[in-house]
This record gives sequence, structure tokens and C-alpha cells, in this order.
Amino acid sequence: MRLLLGILLFLLAHIITFFQLNGQFKWEWFVKNEWVLALMGIPISFLYIWATKSTVNGLDGLLWPARFIGFGVGMIVYAILVSYYFNEGITLKTFISLLLATTLVFIQVMMKN
Repeated sequence: MRLLLGILLFLLAHIITFFQLNGQFKWEWFVKNEWVLALMGIPISFLYIWATKSTVNGLDGLLWPARFIGFGVGMIVYAILVSYYFNEGITLKTFISLLLATTLVFIQVMMKN
């Protein structure tokens, strides 16, 4: 349960971070409100802290798997959102990278040691 909560918090944090950083290239509001976006860093930081804590607790105190899970979730979220909002298709190179990121998350979740 803690592991699933951690993954969901990483998912949420990465989605919000995507818009915080890349919204400026799509919507004028983001360009005009940099301070609001910068202040969003505080709740985003809490999401990453809580995601890491939950994931580490769900993995019996192991740090490396939690880091790889956070990275893999971020890669998957970024690829999906950049493809949807910016019409940057998934090239063979990106597909292979996503496959590796997904494999990384799967290995860390399924293999306990």
C-alpha cells in the first residue's frame, strides 16, 4: 500500500512539474506568472518528499529502488504529456527509452532484493 501511494505521489508530482516547467511554451498565462509558478515549488517539493518517504517505506527502507521508480515514473509522464500537448511524436529512440524506464520501474517493484 505504501509503495502504491508513493508511486501515485510521484505521478502527481511529475505531472504538476511538467506544467510548471513547460507551460510557458504553450500558454501565455505561464509566461506572465513566473512567480506563481516558482511558489508552486513548495507544494511540489512536499509531494516529492512524501513520494520518496512512502516508496522507501514500501520497499523495506531501500533508497535506490525508490529513486529508480521516481525517475521511471517521471520519464513516462514526460513522454506522454509532451506527445499530447506539444505533438512531439514518440521516435524509436524515445520508445526505447520509455521501454527501459518502464522496465526499470517493473524491476524495482517486482524484485525485492
